[in-house]
Amino acid sequence: MNFHILTLFPQMVEQGLNTSIIGRAQEKGILSVETINIREFTMDKHKKVDDYPYGGGAGMLMQAQPVYDAYLHVVEKIKTRQRPRVIYVTPQGKTFKQEMAKEFALEQDLIFLCGHYEGIDERVLEEIVTDYVSIGDYVLTGGELAAMVMIDSISRMVPGVLSNKESGETESFSDNLLEHPHYTRPEVWRGKEVPQVLLSGHHKRIEEWRKEQSLERTRIRRPDLYEKYLSNK
Repeated sequence: MNFHILTLFPQMVEQGLNTSIIGRAQEKGILSVETINIREFTMDKHKKVDDYPYGGGAGMLMQAQPVYDAYLHVVEKIKTRQRPRVIYVTPQGKTFKQEMAKEFALEQDLIFLCGHYEGIDERVLEEIVTDYVSIGDYVLTGGELAAMVMIDSISRMVPGVLSNKESGETESFSDNLLEHPHYTRPEVWRGKEVPQVLLSGHHKRIEEWRKEQSLERTRIRRPDLYEKYLSNK
């Protein structure tokens, strides 16, 4: 799978996505992460990519031309017959969820558009964006951090990225339930013991216990998910 990130701060993205699981997946050729510096596509000799908004108002807007040309650069490179999915990271978009990560993971190429300042000229958004996505109801200084969060989540759904196939399927939000608690050595830490059922070796009882813990944790911490789980039963 190939991620293409249109950004004004490529180093920020590269440093965050070239390590750990995603870094190893890139080394294996399972994933590729390409950053495209929007500033390199401006026609302004001073590399300016923003200007004042028509109608007045605070702040500056990213101009349409350098964003569009950066997008065309990617499209020409991937040579796809279909229109690629372009995710614009914005608090005005649909909230990113696990189901969305699974859907995006089916794509061969994903383009992320990271805005800055007061946003991007609406005309280029209308021209290229296919998905408006938010990671929550708050505002960041730019779209890079949000894009990295989504790329991390999407990558986990790509076959071969995780060493244990199950780990991408049984963790939090599977079936609208939060994940059960985990324990490792030592068996006793600061007077707290590992639940005996986990030491029993009885796999059926362990699975039953984990399901009970998952249900109770979801009921207490995320009642919205718990109600959704009950309604889908």
